[in-house]
Amino acid sequence: MSMHTPADYLELARAESDSSVLHRLTRCPYPFVWHALAANPHTAPDTLLELSTAQDSAWNDNKLLHLLAEHPRADHAVLRSVHDAVAAKLAEGERPYAAVLALAGRMELGAEEVQQLGALRGASARLRSQLDRRLKLRA
Repeated sequence: MSMHTPADYLELARAESDSSVLHRLTRCPYPFVWHALAANPHTAPDTLLELSTAQDSAWNDNKLLHLLAEHPRADHAVLRSVHDAVAAKLAEGERPYAAVLALAGRMELGAEEVQQLGALRGASARLRSQLDRRLKLRA
């Protein structure tokens, strides 16, 4: 794999379907490559799980967690890891609200464990009401 520019990594992360190549791209230092991996439907659950612990900045981390929470191949382990990362961010006063709401739509997680996110420090009243609404739709 002869990569030269960040754009090359990004293109590969967007277009590649080989899971071993995609997994190697998690070592890239570029958050936009992580986002492309998390949006690529071919990215395997083990790669998604590794991405769930990647950290850059609040904005990039929140976007990554949102993409992971919505990924069609995210299994229970991936979603649990995303849940834990989102809980830590909320406890720190950050606002990964899109990821919280995406998790609310995932049947792989219990409604109670997602509901608990609304009780954390960073959760706003608006997030709690949207979370309640999304969880009621699951029933």
